[in-house]
Amino acid sequence: MSWFKRKTKGITTTTEEKKDTPKGLWYKSPTGKIIDTEELEKNFFVSPEDGYHVRIGSKEYFQILFDDNKFKELDANLSSKDPLKFVDTKTYPDRLKAAEEKTKLKDAVRCAVGKSKGKNIVVACMDFAFIGGSMGSVVGEKIARAGDYALKKKLPFVIISKSGGARMQEAALSLMQLAKTAAKLAQLADASIPYISLSTDPTTGGTTASFAMLGDINISEPGALIGFAGPRVVRDTTGQELPENFQTAEFLLEHGFLDFITERKDLKNKINLYIDLITNQPLRV
Repeated sequence: MSWFKRKTKGITTTTEEKKDTPKGLWYKSPTGKIIDTEELEKNFFVSPEDGYHVRIGSKEYFQILFDDNKFKELDANLSSKDPLKFVDTKTYPDRLKAAEEKTKLKDAVRCAVGKSKGKNIVVACMDFAFIGGSMGSVVGEKIARAGDYALKKKLPFVIISKSGGARMQEAALSLMQLAKTAAKLAQLADASIPYISLSTDPTTGGTTASFAMLGDINISEPGALIGFAGPRVVRDTTGQELPENFQTAEFLLEHGFLDFITERKDLKNKINLYIDLITNQPLRV
């Protein structure tokens, strides 16, 4: 009998009989495009219809860059302390514990060494999922130590930035990481060791003001938000309306702050291409 001919009101389906769609089967991009999550993963987490680059973390970037996803993680067990006894809506140790449980990460950056297209490189990759990719003392220390490793082994260094900026819970200690990481990159430059900086969505605040813009080659993924202060702060400070696409990767490329923009599927080839160019090696296909 058709539903509109039923005389019994309040017909319901028991919980056991409901057929809910499992969560995580589909992804909807900001432009409204729907894609199967399995297909999205096979496409490097890029929506094939609109080219939108979904935010990913160190796990996915390591899979993309390292041959057969084989690498050795450096200083994996470093974790933050609470020297300032900082409290906002919760204590800093509680916030760190919650972030660790949620992400299974120790802090907002992971560093590793492994082969990429047959040659060893050192990669430091930030994770936005850990307190907004904020840059605290552990982030600065791990990047500096990874730089030391690259310096000692004479290996190319890649930093993948994805950050909301300095970590407020560490105040001035966080800001000191700008100088610390910049000094280490200067040592790499003096030793003629190539450093490539990849800015992804978002790269902001103190991260942009330090290592994210100090690469021998500065590159980005399409559509990434890259800037120091937020658009509202810039607008209020300057008293001017901001240009269209302000603080996007495309805007920065047009104004000379980036060397090029590359899609994620080409990332491994492009990084290795420029490492070969910098080190004057024969080009490999």
